[in-house]
Amino acid sequence: MPNDHFERTLFGLINESAVKLEIALDSDVIFYHGGMFPQYFREFRDFIEAVKSNSERDDGTISVVLRTGGGVAETTEQMVAVLRKHYKYVNFVVPDFAMSAGTIFCMSGDKIYMDYASGLGPIDPQVPSSTGEYVPAMGYLDKVEEIARKDNPAPADVILLKSLDLARLARYEQARNLSIDLLESWLVEYKFKDWNVHRTNNPGTEVTKKEKIDRAIEIATILADHRVWRSHGRYLDVVKLRQMRLEIDDYSDDPGLTAAIRGYNDPLTGYVDRTGLEYFFHSHLI
Repeated sequence: MPNDHFERTLFGLINESAVKLEIALDSDVIFYHGGMFPQYFREFRDFIEAVKSNSERDDGTISVVLRTGGGVAETTEQMVAVLRKHYKYVNFVVPDFAMSAGTIFCMSGDKIYMDYASGLGPIDPQVPSSTGEYVPAMGYLDKVEEIARKDNPAPADVILLKSLDLARLARYEQARNLSIDLLESWLVEYKFKDWNVHRTNNPGTEVTKKEKIDRAIEIATILADHRVWRSHGRYLDVVKLRQMRLEIDDYSDDPGLTAAIRGYNDPLTGYVDRTGLEYFFHSHLI
């Protein structure tokens, strides 16, 4: 909470911006900065409960202004369950970036708002290493698969393979598979729920459940293929996401909505960057 005159003034202006953005998006609005890790979950749960209890809206919609480098797939699943318990419709607004598990988080939304400078990322859940630090699972799996494809692995590769804990490697595989499963399930249940009629191929014909599942599998497969993206931190902008045939609400050419989103997001991200906060939630309602 703000603890001096400058911060009280700053957050007064931020709260005013939050109200303007709620009007623009016709929803409750929250800001989430940081990773999706187990130690943050209870605070997130309590935060959402407080926002909902203080909200005077009755349309059941929330928009999450999100900036995250990713996190744990299981925690992301828990966070989605909390949001869906309290809200019928969940939208994600990504003015800056939502990487890895943050991308999976966004795929649970009914809408994803981005502009030309926004980015999602390849899906790559983080898992605890032997030292307790969180590391990207796909990096390890990709390296093992690369070595396994070699006819004559180098001595260093052999040493690396021998040093691997097979149980931990299995845990990495489980995290990858869970991430893909969640993304596929959420796309079909939420993002594709109103996709009922084809607009390009066979326009006007009905979209079947199988076609929705096939499209979700296609998107999940591409997002999980690091041989395509080459980098865990690759920015996937609106153009790349639309090439995957993922519908994005692009507000680049909407000056009013751009001003409302940046007027709320930019002071908050500036605050958390200046203060070095690892995670931070905001709502003008609490």
